Amino acid sequence: MAAITASMVGELRAKTDAPMMECKKALTEAEGNMEKAEELLRIKLGNKAGKASGRITAEGVVTAYVGGDAGAMVEINCETDFVTKNDSFLALANAAAKLAAQNNPADIAALGALPYEQDGFGPTLEDVRKGLIGKIGENMSFRRFKHFAGNGKIASYLHGTRIGVVVEFEGDDAAAKDVAMHIAAMKPVAISSAEVPADLIEKERAVAAGKAEEDRKVAEAAGKQPQPAEIVAKRIEGGVQKYLKEVSLHNQPFVKNDKQTVEAMLKAAGTSIKSFTLYVVGEGIEKKVDDFAAEVAAQVAAAKAAA
Repeated sequence: MAAITASMVGELRAKTDAPMMECKKALTEAEGNMEKAEELLRIKLGNKAGKASGRITAEGVVTAYVGGDAGAMVEINCETDFVTKNDSFLALANAAAKLAAQNNPADIAALGALPYEQDGFGPTLEDVRKGLIGKIGENMSFRRFKHFAGNGKIASYLHGTRIGVVVEFEGDDAAAKDVAMHIAAMKPVAISSAEVPADLIEKERAVAAGKAEEDRKVAEAAGKQPQPAEIVAKRIEGGVQKYLKEVSLHNQPFVKNDKQTVEAMLKAAGTSIKSFTLYVVGEGIEKKVDDFAAEVAAQVAAAKAAA
């Protein structure tokens, strides 16, 4: 049996907003598997358990550049929020986006090899990155980028420095910009329901089935007759269809007018979205959580040993 630590419970609670004891129970049942525990909480507590799952703790910035018929979006990470406001760090990030748009490098290594000088460092982007690490005193790295060209016009939207969206489209520039802003707020996973990845659909179906099974157990414990299998099947499928509408761009209520879907807004504007890319700083990155008490205890022990 995996040991369930307070930090594990705290991490799960931060992701799900679920009560502390429920988090501990879920982690125990999942034998310490964080993803499985989160799924168990969703089954027991409903969608509330997923509301805070988008909280990102890793630091860094997202930058975008659009020039003519080409563009790029880049995420560069660092260790602390303090550095994300550093002018040299921001200049590096913006330069990386422009270089990626103009040169379409094959990968991060190729991006780093592009000519660039800043703050007395160079002659490549990678050399500037290494130089700023020494100057600022904090590690930083290019995590990912995407180049855009040849799939229609390009619009970008940055929500601060932590969320970036690039949309490839045909039609009205203002409508595309509004859609990019909508995507940053609502975070769809696909343009239409038909394009939602199969693994996400199956995961949602498993959650709905688990919730139905939980309800059956509750009904039996209360001496009530469980719902017939065909009703349960309809409930599960209804939950999946509801999920598809919530995560597909076209079906979402438009943020500027929730009485209208994004699809209806685009149709009225004579605009079509070919693709979109959404970056959220630190998405999927595990950030180290320091145990302050243990660190202090270690320092005290070291001091005693030295004495």
